[in-house]
Order: sequence, then structure tokens, then C-alpha cells
Amino acid sequence: MIGAGLSGLACASALESRDFDVRVFDKGRAPGGRTSTRRAEIEGAEVGFDHGAQYFTVRDPELATLVASWEKLGVAQRWDGRIVAIGESGRFEPSGSQPRFVGTPAMSALSKHLASNQDVRCGVTIARVAPGARGAELFDIHGQSLGAYDFVVCTAPPAQTESLLGEVAPELAARAAAVRMKPCWAVMAAFDTPLAVPFDGAFINLGPLSWIARTSSKPNRLETPDRWVLHASAPWSTEHLEETAEAVTQPLLDACFEALGVSARGPVWARAHRWRYAIAENPLEVACLFDASNGIVACGDWTNGNRIEGALLSGLAGARQVRQARDTWESEKS
Repeated sequence: MIGAGLSGLACASALESRDFDVRVFDKGRAPGGRTSTRRAEIEGAEVGFDHGAQYFTVRDPELATLVASWEKLGVAQRWDGRIVAIGESGRFEPSGSQPRFVGTPAMSALSKHLASNQDVRCGVTIARVAPGARGAELFDIHGQSLGAYDFVVCTAPPAQTESLLGEVAPELAARAAAVRMKPCWAVMAAFDTPLAVPFDGAFINLGPLSWIARTSSKPNRLETPDRWVLHASAPWSTEHLEETAEAVTQPLLDACFEALGVSARGPVWARAHRWRYAIAENPLEVACLFDASNGIVACGDWTNGNRIEGALLSGLAGARQVRQARDTWESEKS
């Protein structure tokens, strides 16, 4: 398994429950991908920011059953925050939607739960996937073999997926290459007193921002200090992609105050984070990709609609492809 985001972890968990021996590699310091939580000590307290994925919705019955189990375990909860849309008029219009859920006490709780019983090896960068006698062999950036596997599931962004799988599954790699990813700059800011606005999150349809949320309004979070996450729009993030985090922080804070129609003031703490591969401009309309000749699967939100729900369902679909292929191999041997 390449990648320990929600798609990869959902796939690994589903396979492990069916007696597969699964190993997950991720180049990051911890599992989670865009459901990671940024922690900071502010005014003597450690607090968190959900600076990537903000929430998730549940439409699919299979996922609804899974999320219900998470709620019982205390790793997910419904977020009844007041959400609006802000247009060019500057008016706050209610934004209707499916019920929204978040990980508790942070979005990272979802990945931590899924990874808890898995063999997850972080800090490992996969550089090559080579064809094997059956399946494929993985190599790290030092050329060291990490083992041969009957199946390889790749949940990396499409550009990396193309690079990794071009040798072993060229047609699958070509389909991944056609997906264009957009970046997103995220600013995390804390204020000593709450911003005086009558909502907890807003879709913004003007200026540099696309979304803002009071992350401290989510369930099982510390309410103080008042903490906000600002997501820049894809065009603005693309234009400023290679700027430093320090350079983008103040312009996005200024845009936030302008959209809210409140007086600007300095945060007690602020940082920016660049998500280079945040959202697919043209996601594939398939649950996952599968190359049966070498047992290669590619999945992620970019194959299934950009949402957390899509990422989870893509991972579960990838697990089904692997199980079906194994069943076919075993029936052919008998």
C-alpha cells in the first residue's frame, strides 16, 4: 500500500479484515494526508487546527454504516455548525447541505483509528514499482527493495501515481496522468476574542478565498482561543504557489476580514500551509483503477469526486478488486 491517507487506510483496513497481510508505506511523518491536524501551543494551551479537509458528508449506505461505528467509538461526530455562503453582495446566505461530520477530537482521529491495527511505515518514500513474477516489487529512494507483493495499491496524487506505475501498469498510469490537480493555500489563525460573525463556516464566492471555518466550533475541541482556517481559491493558490508561507498569510487574513465585513485585527498566532495537490480539476468518474495483469490498484479522491466520502469509497472499492482477484487466482489453482 502506497500512501496512508484515508483512501489507503480504508483499503488496508478492509483487506486486513479479510486475512490479507498488508503493509502501508507513507512518506509523511504520520498517517492522515489531508485529514492531518496541525497542533500549536497558544497562550499556554495546546490546540489544534483542521487545516486540510474540513468535514465530510455521508450519502452511501456502506459508508453510513462505517461512520455509525465511528460515532459509537467516539472518533467521529456530527458538526452542526452554522454554514453560510458569501457572494459579491456581501450578504450571508444559509448554505443547505447533507449533515456534516468531523473526526473527534480532531480530523486526524479518523486516520489514527484506521491505522491503529495496521503495519504503517511512515517516513518511507517509494521511488519505483517494478514488475515481479506475480504482482510487483517496491523500491525506496535509496534503491533498497521493500519487498515483492501480490498486489500494490497506490493512493498517491495522480502525478506521482503516473511516475510510480508507468513501468508496471502503463495504461493505468496514463489515465492518472490525465487528472489535473489544483493547489490550496491554507492559513490557520487564532484570536484572543471571538470574531463577531453569526456563523461557523462560509463558502466565499469573491476575492482570494473559497472557504473559512471556525475550527474551534467543531465538537470536542477547545473553544478558546477563537481559531479559524482560511482556504484560498484554486486560482489564487496557483498564482501564488511558490511564495513563502509568510508572504501569503497577511493577504489572506486581509481578504477574510474584507469578506466578513469586520475590522481587521492581528491574530495571536498565525501560520500558512501549502497543499500542493488539494483538489482534482477533472476527477475520474470511477471508484478506482485496476490493472489485473500485475495486481495494481490506484485509488483516492481524485478517482471518485474529490470528497472525503469519495476517498473512503475509492479505498473500499480498491479492496474489493483485490479480494476478487485473489479469489480468482485461488479458484484457478484448485
